[in-house]
Amino acid sequence: MADFSRPGSLYGAVDLGARKQALEAQARREAEGGPQGASTASVVDVTEETFTTDVIDRSMTVPVVLDLWSPRAPGSAQLSPVLEKVVGDLGGKVVLAKVNVDASPQIAQALRVQAVPTVLAIFQGQAVTGFQQVLPEQEVRRFLDELMKAVEQFYQANPDARPPAAADSAEEQGPPADPDLAAAEQAIDQGDLDAAEAAYERLLARVPGNEDAKMGLAGVRLIKRTSGVDPADVQRRLEDPSDIDAELLAADLEMLSGSIDQAFDRIIKVVKRTSGDERDKARVHLLGLFETLPAEDPSLAKARRALASALF
Repeated sequence: MADFSRPGSLYGAVDLGARKQALEAQARREAEGGPQGASTASVVDVTEETFTTDVIDRSMTVPVVLDLWSPRAPGSAQLSPVLEKVVGDLGGKVVLAKVNVDASPQIAQALRVQAVPTVLAIFQGQAVTGFQQVLPEQEVRRFLDELMKAVEQFYQANPDARPPAAADSAEEQGPPADPDLAAAEQAIDQGDLDAAEAAYERLLARVPGNEDAKMGLAGVRLIKRTSGVDPADVQRRLEDPSDIDAELLAADLEMLSGSIDQAFDRIIKVVKRTSGDERDKARVHLLGLFETLPAEDPSLAKARRALASALF
């Protein structure tokens, strides 16, 4: 039976785009590689051998957020990409240190970690705050905002402890975000999907190839299509193999719950067993779901090959 469990808030759907940031972060780590890259990256994989250098030593000059995760924990798969995205947006002001507790159990034992995912903020060699649950992106940002405020208060009270480079970091900011992209993100935070859709459409009218806008627009439309949909009703409708719309809704719900490959496979099976207008409807719907993911996402390449095979 399909699992149509849904995220607890709006961020879970639109932020399919968090997969993009996770992929980009992984590529950065691979490109940096080696000891030198580990010393400068804002996202690092930490082991028992590197914990002192990558966490304790670095926390003396920059706050380090520990992501204690496990490949066996579904919550880790949800939270880790969000952490990578939010930390990446801070431009090096925070380091994200990822610890696989299965591979490094002594770290988990030393920190008295009872369950994963667990997130701890380390500053000046000490754990100062943290949480032990899957939080939406907005809450993760709030957590890091509070952490940065606490760090700034520490430096105000201890000005000699502030790293020299920190005073210049504000001058190294990148170009400002596109105003329509910023407007769309603000509208999403406020739950105004219509305004978000309009902002993304304005941006695409000016810059047709903007990937962030295409992903955002597809994500917003995905949410709007499923707004008010009863997953139990969809499940019942699936008993009728001729109900193509139920299959497409089921795929939408699977996308929202993170079962991306399952959603793609469902529609490809519809393409295989239908013809004419029904087949074209399923194909177009699948292409719309493709838009919710970055072009380099591995799930896309696999699904495109399967779609081509189903069509030809």
